[in-house]
Amino acid sequence: MWSFTKTTILTLSSTYFLSTSFASIIADPLEAQRKRDANNLRARNIVSDSSAIQSSYDFIIVGGGLAGLVLASRLSEDSNHTVLVLEAGDSGDANITQINTPADTYYQSLVGSEYDYAYKTAQQTGCSNRNVSWPRGKVLGGSSAINGMYLVRPNEPEINAIHSINPNDTDEFWTWDSYNAAMKKSETFGAPSDDIAAEAGIQYNAASHGSNGPIHWSYPGETFNIVGNWTPTLSTLGIPSNPDSASGDNSGAYITTSSINPSNWTRSYSRSGYIDPLPPRSNLDILPSATVTNIVWKSGTSGNLTATGVQWASSSSAAKQTVNANKEVILAAGTIGSAQVLQLSGVGPSKYLQAAGVDVQLDLPGVGQRLQDHLSGSLIYSTDAETAGTLHAEGVATAEFLSYINSATAYVNLTTLLGSDSASALISSAQAEVDSSASSLLPLGDSTVAAGYKTIYDTITNQFYSSNSGQIELLLSITSTSVLIQAAIQHPLSVGELYITSSSAFDYPYINPNYLVHDADLTILREGFKMARLVSQASPLSAYLTGETTPGSSVSTDDEWDTWIQGSVGTEYHPTGTCAMLPLDLGGVVSPSLVVYGTSNVRVADASIYPFELSSHLGAPTYGLAEQASTIIRDYWNGVSTNPNATTTTSSSSSSSTSSGSADSKTNGALHTIFSTHELEGIVFAAIACFSGSMLVL
Repeated sequence: MWSFTKTTILTLSSTYFLSTSFASIIADPLEAQRKRDANNLRARNIVSDSSAIQSSYDFIIVGGGLAGLVLASRLSEDSNHTVLVLEAGDSGDANITQINTPADTYYQSLVGSEYDYAYKTAQQTGCSNRNVSWPRGKVLGGSSAINGMYLVRPNEPEINAIHSINPNDTDEFWTWDSYNAAMKKSETFGAPSDDIAAEAGIQYNAASHGSNGPIHWSYPGETFNIVGNWTPTLSTLGIPSNPDSASGDNSGAYITTSSINPSNWTRSYSRSGYIDPLPPRSNLDILPSATVTNIVWKSGTSGNLTATGVQWASSSSAAKQTVNANKEVILAAGTIGSAQVLQLSGVGPSKYLQAAGVDVQLDLPGVGQRLQDHLSGSLIYSTDAETAGTLHAEGVATAEFLSYINSATAYVNLTTLLGSDSASALISSAQAEVDSSASSLLPLGDSTVAAGYKTIYDTITNQFYSSNSGQIELLLSITSTSVLIQAAIQHPLSVGELYITSSSAFDYPYINPNYLVHDADLTILREGFKMARLVSQASPLSAYLTGETTPGSSVSTDDEWDTWIQGSVGTEYHPTGTCAMLPLDLGGVVSPSLVVYGTSNVRVADASIYPFELSSHLGAPTYGLAEQASTIIRDYWNGVSTNPNATTTTSSSSSSSTSSGSADSKTNGALHTIFSTHELEGIVFAAIACFSGSMLVL
């Protein structure tokens, strides 16, 4: 399709058409959006009537969240492959304005709405026995439709460590060079205006970013003086400014990119980037409000399990329906959902499956194990300075203002956080506790899971602790009338688990991240909050703050900090690990090709496969993960041998394929300053419909 649209644009450029309606579309991105909306183009691959779906598809994708919609878009580029996405949540159309408006993340949050699973953890012994809220997106786009929109790439040593732990990654899909190319493939970078960059102190290196992907990486159209004091303040505390945080070293302080489309100041997320701009694809169906209840297995076979399809239902009281998979079932239901579906299908730790009344098809102990999350909290300060919260209270509602979201961050390594001597002491102490931690902190007690825990424990304590990798993230928030300085632990040694408690997909699983059960985690988080307080007291930021209201002066000793932390911290919304990509003898669930061990045609491709927490927000790496997964799957079925470092996929001659991550720079350079390739495909399709004289309703 894209090779056709390039030719079409060149042809139309000398025609009457380009001088009229198409020219207006190109000139005005908002008009382009209106044209798409007016013709119902947003819904063209989304099925509202379940009776319209086929009885079988080549690929069934379970979950239409961040990763699932990337996979749907990329796999359906091959016209010889049919793709179905089953998403438990709604389409999101009824609340599209809230989804699209970045600031509504704070002021009209969809957390707690029908678009949020609203999970709760089990009581956390390390957090004063509290049940911690775990919001997760239940809508097309998943959490990318309701999250805080941070786009932070992980560190090169972290990704290379994943490769090292997985010796069967012979194609090197999980090395930094290959993985970074996949992240860039998903991205269209938009530089801030000169005024915004100067006021906020934004630094960037455009060469480290992608220029032609479906997801916009940009900056708000509004900022505030206080933001520009973030990096100068941190530099006085030994935390340097980082002018190139997307290059594989995200340490230090900076104003990070966010998933904002600067052409119209809207949220850029997996649906708006990968699905909405597509032309009609007869080989792609996306069905919302369809909860997958289990995978259907081929009966009477020995060896690996083979999936023949899935069952799904629209509600707990509705009849189950079956759809067949000709090639693969791909789980992209997230850290909670993918492990849950595997367990409901009889794949997981046998003792948990039996207790839930599920027949065991495959005893795979790692499913649901290694559950981790970034744990965070906030120090709150009063201020007389202008904040986004004060302007919102005054009724300011311009598109530029409503694009403002928090994006000032810093990743602080252990030596900077603790000092050299204390950091060395903590590292030595933690390294000495690996065996005792493995025997006392792992709920399941499986030897392979314990072996994997020790391997990752050694990676964290021997590599990450002594490197420049951030062990604490600091964040600045000014979206209320107060100023918040937040701290979040990045590489916890505490791990938990997730398991089903019934055979129903509509019953929530048991979720236990085991927050702060390792003493090193509490020490690091405590020191992170102490660092946050030092930031508030340092110039020039201190001039904007008039007093600490939470926790206040009553908290100063280590014991006081620990009590406050355990009673107040919560999720940073980054759960991972339940379908870890590790060798089978280390408690792994998927191989480097993302195939579930013991199955022949089931893969997992979402944030659940990370074997440890990354020192980043998970959106950016998971876009890269989904791009990489798409390449792996397409290569396998198209019989193509590709260079994993390439940013596009070349398909065999038997398939009709587009390369949405590539473009001819001479032809498309100017257009791609405004639109991603996916958007251009949709615009050209609308233009052709106009030109033909038949405005299609699609």
